[in-house]
Amino acid sequence: MVQAVEKISDIERRVKVTVPIAPLQNEITDRFKQIMKTARVQGFRPGKVPLNVVERQYGGDVKSEIYAKAIEQKFGEFIQANNLRVAGMPDIQHEPLEKVTKDFEFTATFEVFPEFKLEDVKKLKLAKPDVTITKQNIEKTIEVIRKQRATFKIVDRAAKLDDKVNVQLQSYIDGKIAESTGKEPFEIILGDATRIKTFDEQICGLKKDDGKEFELKYPKDYETEQLADKTVKYVVKVLDVFESELPKIDAEFAKSLGVESGDVKQLNDEINKSLSEEIERRIKQNLKEQIFKGLLDAHKFDLPKSLINAEINRLAQLTYQNMKQNGAEDKDIKLNPAMFEDRAKQMSKTRIIISKIVEQNKLEASADQIKGKVEEFASNYDDVDQAVKWFYEDQKRLEEPRALATEDNVVDWVLKSCKLESKKVSFDDALAGKF
Repeated sequence: MVQAVEKISDIERRVKVTVPIAPLQNEITDRFKQIMKTARVQGFRPGKVPLNVVERQYGGDVKSEIYAKAIEQKFGEFIQANNLRVAGMPDIQHEPLEKVTKDFEFTATFEVFPEFKLEDVKKLKLAKPDVTITKQNIEKTIEVIRKQRATFKIVDRAAKLDDKVNVQLQSYIDGKIAESTGKEPFEIILGDATRIKTFDEQICGLKKDDGKEFELKYPKDYETEQLADKTVKYVVKVLDVFESELPKIDAEFAKSLGVESGDVKQLNDEINKSLSEEIERRIKQNLKEQIFKGLLDAHKFDLPKSLINAEINRLAQLTYQNMKQNGAEDKDIKLNPAMFEDRAKQMSKTRIIISKIVEQNKLEASADQIKGKVEEFASNYDDVDQAVKWFYEDQKRLEEPRALATEDNVVDWVLKSCKLESKKVSFDDALAGKF
């Protein structure tokens, strides 16, 4: 028997269900008979243990097992009969099952997916980035490639931007050593955009065997968390200075970049095509982010805590794995669940909204679309065919390609209905993700 469902909140429910034990007695007896065939009890030969002895020794475990399955079945029947979409695992309370002698009740407290109305996507206002690739952009890209392929020769002069320097370095934060190269040389290309500009400025002007101590204040939003908003003291000694020599832009250079004809004009065309594809990919990603943010802002509903907690655990696990792969030690990895809470809420809410859009508009990814995503992933591997085969060997591996292909369907569906305005964005800003 099922009592009325108690509504605790918009997404929390509680129900009491009675489990009759009479229909379970035959199953319990059958289980005892199975145990009798293999039970080892002192004073009896295997297979000759009396039923009452088996019941006395194994009764509690057997009843707990079968009654637990009955609870699971009853709860499943209740969910199906009431057409409920349960989020996460229910909290089920009951008396100790091994002591049950008559029909018993269990109380299930659980969360359901929120009920909400989809807002009209026609109200969404999106800005589509309009990016023009110029001759100067192509030339700048070629210059970057030249610098990546530069050779270096040792020189006897002060270091300047674009030089390579070998240094010995120690850094200190709050008086404690944070990093040290020891006696080994540390290689730096002066002017590298991935490093804080003021560091390289301190090195410029130093010659071989010159030493220098200086302090740098890192900005609050610096990408390396350990350095953000910190004042760092550096002790640097220059070991050698190297001058860069860039390759000429000629047929040999073009061939080294895959242009078999060696035609420099064709090289420019290929780079233009590659940049266009990259810009198009970034525009598509930016539109997707705008759409998802618009959908999040347009919908208000409570989120099941079970979904948030599951997402927090997933994000923490991914972060842990990434840190381990980058050489971090277990003792140095401190992950507070609060670090992931906001992102987990955002991702959980996005999935709920996307799921409803997909369901109502039949936007599930087709087999061909999933295959397209798989082939896109596989193109990053040397053996593309083997990579595709690997994905299809386990259906779980297709979950990410399926989800991304479905998201593409949602994006395309929204773009057909929403208000889309053009927005001029420079090439450099587009590459930097500044839309």
